[in-house]
Amino acid sequence: MPLYQMFCIASHFREYKHIKDLVTMSAMHVMNEGGVVRNIQFNGTQTLPERMRRHKQYYTVGDYWTMHFDTSPRTLRTLAGIMRRDHRVIRWTMLKLGEKAENVVTSSEQTVERHLPISPSKTSTHWSL
Repeated sequence: MPLYQMFCIASHFREYKHIKDLVTMSAMHVMNEGGVVRNIQFNGTQTLPERMRRHKQYYTVGDYWTMHFDTSPRTLRTLAGIMRRDHRVIRWTMLKLGEKAENVVTSSEQTVERHLPISPSKTSTHWSL
C-alpha cells in the first residue's frame, strides 16, 4: 500500500470536540478499510493566509493538522469524498510520499565540510590563499 500524507485545514471551534471528531473519523475510515495510520499531528490554530470560502461560508482562522497513513487508492478516493462533504473542512490535500515506507526513509546524511574562500585583504586586490 502506498504511503500518503494528508494536510487539512479545519474550521476553528471553541470546543476541542469538533476537531477531535474530524480527525478520529478520518483515521477510523482509513483503518476500517485495512489501512494503517502512522502519525497524526496537530499544528495549531492559525490565521489563514487569506480569507477562504467553503460551503458558502468565509473563514479567517483554521485548525491545521496532518495525518500520515498507508492505504489503497480506492480508500484515498473515498476519504477525499468525505473531506469534500464535511462542513468542518476548509481545505485539504493528499500527497503520495512513496510506494513503501522504505522508499521514504532517508539514510543518515553525512556531514559535508565546506571550505569558504578567504576574504580578500583590504589593501590587496588579489585573493589570499
